[in-house]
Amino acid sequence: MGGLTVLITAVTMSLDVLTISDSARLGVTGGVAVLAGLAAWIAQPSLEEEGTRPPIETTVVPAQLPPVIAHFTGRGQSLAELRRAFAARSDDEPLVVSVHGPAGVGKSALAARFAHEAAGEFPDGQLYFDLRGDEGSRVRPEEVLTGFLLALGVRLSTDPGGLRELQKLWWTWARGRRLLVLLDNARDGEQVQALLPPAGGCAVLVTSRQPLYLRNTFDRRLQEFTESHAVELLGRLAGGQRVAADPEAASAIVELCGRLPLAISICGGRLAARESWTLREMGDRLRDERRRLDQLEVARNIDSSVRASLQLSYADCSQTQRRLLRALGLLNTPDVQGWVAGALLDVSGLEGGDHLEALVDAQLVECSGTDATGEMRYRLHDLVRLYARERSEQQDSEAERRSPIERVLDGYRERAEAAAAERWPQDWHRQAGPRTAPRPGYTANDWLSSERLALLAMVDQAAEREMWGVVWRLGRAACSLFHSLRIFWQEWRAVADLTHAAALRLDDERSLAIALMERASVEGGLGQMDRAQADARAALEIFERLRETWWRARALRAVGMSLRDAGNIDEGQRFLLEAIAVFEAEGDQWWHARTQRNLAELRLAQRRYQEARELLEQTVEVFHRNGNRYSEAQSLRALGEVLAAEARRMRAEGRHRDAEVKYGLAAPVLERAAEAFRLRHEQWEEARCLRAAGEVGDPRNGLRELNFVRQAEQMLEGLGDTWGVARSMISEGRALGRLGRHDEAAAAVGRALEAFDELGDRWWQARSRRTLAEVLLDAGRPERARGPAAQALEIYRSLGNTAGETRARDVLRRAGGDVT
Repeated sequence: MGGLTVLITAVTMSLDVLTISDSARLGVTGGVAVLAGLAAWIAQPSLEEEGTRPPIETTVVPAQLPPVIAHFTGRGQSLAELRRAFAARSDDEPLVVSVHGPAGVGKSALAARFAHEAAGEFPDGQLYFDLRGDEGSRVRPEEVLTGFLLALGVRLSTDPGGLRELQKLWWTWARGRRLLVLLDNARDGEQVQALLPPAGGCAVLVTSRQPLYLRNTFDRRLQEFTESHAVELLGRLAGGQRVAADPEAASAIVELCGRLPLAISICGGRLAARESWTLREMGDRLRDERRRLDQLEVARNIDSSVRASLQLSYADCSQTQRRLLRALGLLNTPDVQGWVAGALLDVSGLEGGDHLEALVDAQLVECSGTDATGEMRYRLHDLVRLYARERSEQQDSEAERRSPIERVLDGYRERAEAAAAERWPQDWHRQAGPRTAPRPGYTANDWLSSERLALLAMVDQAAEREMWGVVWRLGRAACSLFHSLRIFWQEWRAVADLTHAAALRLDDERSLAIALMERASVEGGLGQMDRAQADARAALEIFERLRETWWRARALRAVGMSLRDAGNIDEGQRFLLEAIAVFEAEGDQWWHARTQRNLAELRLAQRRYQEARELLEQTVEVFHRNGNRYSEAQSLRALGEVLAAEARRMRAEGRHRDAEVKYGLAAPVLERAAEAFRLRHEQWEEARCLRAAGEVGDPRNGLRELNFVRQAEQMLEGLGDTWGVARSMISEGRALGRLGRHDEAAAAVGRALEAFDELGDRWWQARSRRTLAEVLLDAGRPERARGPAAQALEIYRSLGNTAGETRARDVLRRAGGDVT
């Protein structure tokens, strides 16, 4: 072989000194070329031999990894996962590790940091390529393979002939070597597949904005920073002392950045360059949503601009997917179910869901988990939402922005009304019985728990756009759900106010009266009895003027309930009795029985126990016969309270044996009611039953009753029922007093007193003071009991509550106070 090379060289040199014709010279040169090709063919080792390793014609080992950013922070868990993946690799096949996630989350920084750490395990070189290219263009695999081969010392003096031939060369030159390949910003798995080395010993680390779905790939999604890591990164850039001096502002900045490393890095860099800026000033700049993306941009490239980084992902989407993203950005909801995508695009839910999932793959939409109805929920990162809204304002007309929102609002209205009617049909239809149609696979409680925040946001958004008809209907349905479930009291009040405002804008008396009824219900539940009574009376006047008999009866009941709860027992019973008569004339058995139960509860407050018990026995029979198990359980709870009150009276009269019999009847009835609600997952009603079971007063069950009351208090606190919690504190005080734990009892009732003062509930202000005086008397502290007893008497007098006034006077007399 060496002789042939010498011969070729000699012939070539002779051509330079010989004088021959051009045609002869051409012939000789062609022959030499043939010989040269033959020499190269003979010198090339066989590529078919397993394990053959072509020699590298350079002594430089490629080390192309990009530098690690100086302020790299956190990611300890992610680094640990990558270490475990690399430690588990085998020599049988190349390891492929993919890190994907949304724009600006720090995928490239993490990959570079780990690649430098692992570089020592790959002595034959580290190769790097940014697959994104310039100006958002995508790099072709041929370009990447050519770069890798050149870095390995392969001389490509002629065109190798296309991707397939380049792959063969790559496989040949990579075989038998230990190479680490870092591929940044891959678009999809197809782009990466052509670049994978052929066998074990090599490892490929890929970053992308969407899952690659490659076989035998360790694939992990990189999440946004935790708050602590986000603040740490901000401190490294802006200065640790500045962050330590105002940690609240630092937390606000990272939250406004969505804890996205790119956004935080930009903020930190701007703060470092402007030492005169405070963190609070930076936070104020970010709070302006219309300018936030401007604040998160220092140059128009993806490494210095959140907007440019998001644009890269947006550009990869189809036209329909872009339109969906822009429409999603217009919604104020924190997250949505999949049906919303179909409504926004005005296509089927299935088709809309497919486009939504494509946006999830593109890391522009996130899955926020499965809700209580079993549906997946989707959300936009705050910065993605701002970007999508910005694009919509630039690209879409007002009509194109309004129509999708209207369709979604209509979808929420339809679903809310269906859930409310399923939950409480008697609130929507006259003479409605229990629901007989097939139930969905979830309850109204599940639906409201899942959609509460979205529902509230949509009501607000409809109001912002002055779509008052939608506001009223959506608000009415939401109030009906809140009322029937007795949960989310503050949200209920906010929606009731907005529904009332919508009715005023609509200038429709019937809508206004119904809205007043809704507001009266929540006001009464929150202990604002004066407001509740005023709204109920205003609704009653309208229904009487409109001759709406059924609604008039409901308004009569609402006025009677507000008067009863405010302590005006005698006047309250007048309205309840009239409501009962009207419901009977209307033939509405459910509302007739329910109002009869309310009258029984009023009779209980009047200590007319036998009348109360007879009324409740009738209502239990009606609800049981009609299959209204929920209402039957409510009536059983009231019946148990009456039986317990009868037992306490008998015991006070010295009829201990009769009292024991009544106690024995009361407790099982209340526990039966509580169990019925527990099986239906009705926490508020279950809590009321437990509280009633804790108020029975059976001296044989003191600790058990205290436990019942405390369970009820915890449940009501979890439901946000501040009035119910305060009411339970009084029950807790009584239970503690019966156990002789008088200091704890006085403290519990004292907390209830403060709560009712804050709520402004006059009747319960009086009752809590009277109860506190009774607890102090039982503790042998009559001098301390006089003050609250006198205050209770004064409030009862102002309310015209004769029964309460009599009891407060009796307590004050026992305390040695002046009862005149």
